[in-house]
Amino acid sequence: MFSKKPDEYSPSETRPVARPTAGGSTFSVIGSDVVIRGDIEATADLHIDGRVEGDIKCASLVQGDGSQIDGAITAETARVGGAVSGSITARELVVLRTAKINGDVHYDALTIEQGAEVEGRFAHRTPSRATAAPLASPKPSDDSEPKLTLAS
Repeated sequence: MFSKKPDEYSPSETRPVARPTAGGSTFSVIGSDVVIRGDIEATADLHIDGRVEGDIKCASLVQGDGSQIDGAITAETARVGGAVSGSITARELVVLRTAKINGDVHYDALTIEQGAEVEGRFAHRTPSRATAAPLASPKPSDDSEPKLTLAS
């Protein structure tokens, strides 16, 4: 009568729950003890705590502090906190203070926390570049001016 569905937990439980998002997809977690050699393409949102040796293309990416990505990242939104050796292309990009990026960064909106390390070039994506490398479902921007936010 008052039973829980198998994928639902009470708020007091601390383990994460994979629930469908508005698009019907869920998120996938790559744990800290996992090494993937090869490209990853997903419609789901990804949370990476392990090591990936290959390119990543997904809707949304969250990279944990201790993780390593050796390859290009293409995502609608990305929150980078670990080491990345490769280019990053994202509509909305947040570079956390723990991030160490070695590669070029292409963005529509960018936030960088103080202390982040980036060895590469930053380039605001123009409409011609955006069509050359489309993301999963690009949204039109309300303003053609580049957006840069410095977080403290």
